[in-house]
Amino acid sequence: MPTRAKPEDWYELKKIDNDITYIGEPFIDEFYRCNIWHVRGRNGDMLVDSGMGVVSLREWVPLVTERTLTAVASHTHFDHIGCHHEFEHRVVHQAEAELLANPTRANTLASPYVTDEIFTQLPPEPYRSDTYAVRKAPATRLVEDGDIIDLGNRAFEVIHTPGHSPGGIALWEKASGVLFSGDIHYDGPLIEDTYHSNPTDYVASMERLLELPVRVVHGGHFPSFGPERHRTLIRQWLDTKQSAS
Repeated sequence: MPTRAKPEDWYELKKIDNDITYIGEPFIDEFYRCNIWHVRGRNGDMLVDSGMGVVSLREWVPLVTERTLTAVASHTHFDHIGCHHEFEHRVVHQAEAELLANPTRANTLASPYVTDEIFTQLPPEPYRSDTYAVRKAPATRLVEDGDIIDLGNRAFEVIHTPGHSPGGIALWEKASGVLFSGDIHYDGPLIEDTYHSNPTDYVASMERLLELPVRVVHGGHFPSFGPERHRTLIRQWLDTKQSAS
């Protein structure tokens, strides 16, 4: 059985660029490890996803408490919304509002994914994988395709990207070419077969993202990448789908 990590060691931070900070949970296996993104704005900050919630972000990552912060859920699977309840301002697409408000082990995919085996070190006591559950965090704002999350000097357009899940969203900042893509698109094995995935929607979402003139993509998992890798990943994925049809 893995040893238990100390809470002060649970998170790692890495400054990316242009007031974006990566927050990770290094003791979770990379496949299950959500990328948490903190964006500093003039009038407030934005958090894109919040990890598993097994250690408090507010207590152990002072960055997220320095200013008014909006916690955005790219979607509502367990690894992305675990600490959303810690924040006053919570954003989700309307298609997954009910899941954020009333999460269960089943509808957040904690069952069957959450086991001791996804950790290299277990979270601190009293964590147990068999009783792990996401806490309720009803949204304070529901968004749709085309809505804007305005941080004052930065504006992120909500792009509805169903396919992985019905209320998945990406956040696109046209001025900088930054895309937060959630779990619809990242540089690793994509999950296309959850209980609420939709293959037709997935193709449409990928075709839409392909057209964006991205500078950098910060996905829901695995390392970030640039425009060439962005186009290559999507084209290869689409080619595979067309070959199978």
